[in-house]
Amino acid sequence: MKAENCFFELVPKVVPADRETMIEIRSLFDHVHFTSERQYEVTYYPVEEISHQSSWPEQHRKRLKVVDGILRMSQYFEGEQEHVLSVEEIWGKNRRSVGEFRLYSAQPDLFGRKPYKGDIHMHSHRSDGRESPGYVAGCCRRIGLDFMALTDHRKYKPSLEAQQAYAGISTDLRIYPGEEVHPPNNPAHIINFGGSFSVNDLFEDKDRYQAEVDQIDQQLGPLPAGVNRYQYASCCWSFDKIRQGGGLGVFCHPYWFTGNRYSPSGALTSHLLETQPFDAYELLSGYDRQEVDSNTLQVARYYEERAKGNEMPIVGVSDAHGCETGSLFGWYYTIVFSTTLEHSNLITSIKDLFSVAVESIPGESARVYGPFRLVKYALFLLREILPQQDTLCLEEGRLMLAHVAGDSSAAKLLGNLSGRTAERLANLWA
Repeated sequence: MKAENCFFELVPKVVPADRETMIEIRSLFDHVHFTSERQYEVTYYPVEEISHQSSWPEQHRKRLKVVDGILRMSQYFEGEQEHVLSVEEIWGKNRRSVGEFRLYSAQPDLFGRKPYKGDIHMHSHRSDGRESPGYVAGCCRRIGLDFMALTDHRKYKPSLEAQQAYAGISTDLRIYPGEEVHPPNNPAHIINFGGSFSVNDLFEDKDRYQAEVDQIDQQLGPLPAGVNRYQYASCCWSFDKIRQGGGLGVFCHPYWFTGNRYSPSGALTSHLLETQPFDAYELLSGYDRQEVDSNTLQVARYYEERAKGNEMPIVGVSDAHGCETGSLFGWYYTIVFSTTLEHSNLITSIKDLFSVAVESIPGESARVYGPFRLVKYALFLLREILPQQDTLCLEEGRLMLAHVAGDSSAAKLLGNLSGRTAERLANLWA
């Protein structure tokens, strides 16, 4: 975290584009406070130099005085871009840099949304993970996630168990149901995020399942060479059932390399991408360092499809099989730009292309993938706003884990912290 963001707070940090807005910079600690005995000069830079209406001159400077310990400045912030305010303290002939403060101006469709971090593909010890469902949920909050879904293989009930672990407890992490769907005799893996019933359970009625898949098959017509008709029809059936339950159907890790080949086949993957029976594409999946080629291919394929005019909603997921293994958990996630954290709003926002996939491998710079304007915005948020959110979430996550471990005092302490992250975001938006 930058020193400026530790010692000072710029409010707001996200402002409406093409409007004049009053901003404030205030110190958080006595050892770095502003004093009325000195002057302060602010040099303003629109990062992309978009200044057609405001006529921003090169290195535009303003002299400001301190009022009640706060620097205030009114500025017209033009276009959708980042802005830098370089602040210097002046006394006599002396100058000292206070810091560089950054904010972002967004167009109305983006300004009205907040950034919410989530992971909707991970496992517990109810399938092939390591920890209990409640433990996984607590770990998700500990690393700064706002929403999550447990998606055990062929099992829906563990995700409900994660919810039940915090029943009656005030926690700001949204825990949604989910499962990893495995259609019979079909290599495709599918995530059911937030559906109201288990799709895996429907496979138990084999005759009905096969009859419904056959009906879809009969309506398909000719398919490209190499596409298995049953497998494609089975995928369509699965995504339809997920939507019937109000869930989001995600096409998982299409370039997973296993058994000396990609799974599913290249022909099936290509036809799924062309026809898009799914709701979202798993752009970043939980691949370890030695499997990075698979994510590289998934990203490259996404941009190639976009170049052809084939827009695709996207997510990034960890597919973690343990929270304390030192790998995968927290490495990949989604930022959804949504009006609220409600499940329906998250799904709508993803489908409306307001999400990005984030790769955050320890020791490496975070990388963001998705539509350009969202990538640009997300990089600002990851640097200027979300690190402080993560700090608040860390404390909540530890208390959630203490509650799961049987600490009777943790629930009350969690209640005392409820609403902090939402309040902070509200304060940082103009």
